Amino acid sequence: MEWVKRGFVKHCGAAIVIGATVSSGAGAGGIPTHELDEVVITAHRSELIGHSSSASQGTVLRSQLENRPELRPGEVLEVVPGLVVTQHSGDGKANQYFLRGFNLDHGTDFATRVDGIPVNMPTHAHGQGYSDLNFLIPELIDRVEYKKGTYYADEGNFSAAGAADIRYRRALDQPRLISLAGGQDGYQRALLATYSKLASGDLIFGAEYSRNDGPWNIAEAYRKLSGVIKFTRGDATRGFDLTAMGYDGHWRSTDQIPLRAVASGMVSRFGAIDPTDGGRTHRYSLSAGFWQVLGPGLIRANVYGVDYGLDLLSNFTYDTDPIHGDQFEQFDQRRIFGGDLSYSQPLALFGHEATLKSGLQIRFDDISPVGLYRTQARVRYATIRQDHVTQSSYSAYLSGDIHWAPWFQSELGARIDAFSFDVRSNLAANSGTSNAAIASPKLTLIFGPWRKTEYFLNFGTGFHSNDGRGTTITVDPNDGVTPVRKVDPLVRAVGAELGLRTALVPKVQLACSAWALKLDSELLFTGDGGTTEPSRATRRSGIELGVYYSPISAVVLDSDIAWSHARFSQSDPAGDRIPNAIEAVMSLGLTYNHATGYFGGARLRYFGPAPLIEDNSVRSRATMLVNAEAGYHVNHSTSILVTVFNLFNRSDNDITYYYASQLPGEPEPVLDIHFHPVEPRTVRLALTLRR
Repeated sequence: MEWVKRGFVKHCGAAIVIGATVSSGAGAGGIPTHELDEVVITAHRSELIGHSSSASQGTVLRSQLENRPELRPGEVLEVVPGLVVTQHSGDGKANQYFLRGFNLDHGTDFATRVDGIPVNMPTHAHGQGYSDLNFLIPELIDRVEYKKGTYYADEGNFSAAGAADIRYRRALDQPRLISLAGGQDGYQRALLATYSKLASGDLIFGAEYSRNDGPWNIAEAYRKLSGVIKFTRGDATRGFDLTAMGYDGHWRSTDQIPLRAVASGMVSRFGAIDPTDGGRTHRYSLSAGFWQVLGPGLIRANVYGVDYGLDLLSNFTYDTDPIHGDQFEQFDQRRIFGGDLSYSQPLALFGHEATLKSGLQIRFDDISPVGLYRTQARVRYATIRQDHVTQSSYSAYLSGDIHWAPWFQSELGARIDAFSFDVRSNLAANSGTSNAAIASPKLTLIFGPWRKTEYFLNFGTGFHSNDGRGTTITVDPNDGVTPVRKVDPLVRAVGAELGLRTALVPKVQLACSAWALKLDSELLFTGDGGTTEPSRATRRSGIELGVYYSPISAVVLDSDIAWSHARFSQSDPAGDRIPNAIEAVMSLGLTYNHATGYFGGARLRYFGPAPLIEDNSVRSRATMLVNAEAGYHVNHSTSILVTVFNLFNRSDNDITYYYASQLPGEPEPVLDIHFHPVEPRTVRLALTLRR
């Protein structure tokens, strides 16, 4: 396949050189081998050599999460090397994600779960795969398990770029955790968490309330209430858990603003064009998990139900309608039911040690309604479209890994996903049903370990689903007559990767990979317009490098560097650059936790320029932020913490777009850069009691 050859020829050479260098003794990193009991950093990154399928797979434990300054809950995903989390609107809205040359929007090609419950929303009012993590309570997170690429049989929809499973804790270190925090711009937060033994099990409860006005000229007035209660009973051989989560939030938005409005003095960097933008959302879930040794293997089951709603008001083009303005409302109300069942069994194949893994996954979304409306100052005056959509998916996967020799292992897998869509629209021409299915083969070859170094060769196909409304659409809902092409229900992705992990040098871990990914030609359903727009096939390739170093027990240093090359693969006079495809990402981190009671951390995050238009004539600027925190344990139960975000008060941007908008008083739309600024230097103070 020519695209794989081009991507690997360009990037794998560098990865091979790095790998040869570190395995010969010049450097080290990744995840340690079975012989690495002396590596101190295992308290921060779990040992994966012999237990992972690629160099792009990892688990980050809570000891590392506790020392990362995070402005928003969703930034916990920045533990995934090369992933950037930003925001282009109010803090109650789902974050914007960037990974491997993708502008993932709000989650289209990155699958996220919390305690096994999927977060991504298909056929969503605002964007396909919408992934809102604002309901998270960071102090209760136990670990983040991540994977990048299309190589894992148990990962399906939305996982072309990667996937992450965020797991809550089973227990607290102390019976009670109380945290009170405050800071600039009206920031206040209160957290109460408790832990107790109950009926031979572990019961954990957490509740959080926070409010924040932000630096915006129009106070954001973000109010958030979230909670979780989890009961777990059992051990590694048999057990179950029950988890309930709830979240409610509302806010006023400061959406991206045009550069010309700031240059003219019409608004400041923290101003807004439409002061009535905002939103409200909720998410309530209940889940149950079960696991038990069955015969020679282990069976796991999980079922869940979710009640979700979003009412979002936005205005990105401002005044092309001089009478009403351009504000629109996106409304999504749904209930989700689903579950998964898996079985892992050791066995002997061809005289060699092997493991067979199989699973079934099912999900049903009842979305009623999902609507797009024209509004003025939050008051509806017209319906663009309103639909009742039911969407079902059924998946099965099977994979087997065989240890052919102490230095060679192979994994062969496949999954089949089937989808059905039933759309009942307010416009009869756009109603209908559709069905689609896709098969995704996977192959992994693992070599080593040699000298505490392991090598991976991965290949696989994946996909993301498109909006169900796009699979039955025939006419533009804006006028009811213009013919519109239906979208492909499922869009295939094909990926390959060459990688290594090593822990050759004591106290150092290193992982590096060279990867390539291709997405088929597709049509995208655009939630902001209620219709479809064309998008060409794409190809991406890149290199990623991660290093973790613990010179002494109290200090951990980590660095992640990622570079990607993203292009449309079909020629077009407009150009071949993919708008908002970030080319370079870098993260540097330091954490400190000393026995004297002092602790803290600092992180530098950099993401480079990106093309904003296909011919690369307009580009965004680089963004670099440093966040830091320092704290002291007054005694075994009391600690104080000071956190500073944007330490150097840089005037960078969270995100930048290039499109046409029309300000009040302008005779016609104007092409311009539109941006959402990073927040200025912000200081917060927290007091935590554990007793």
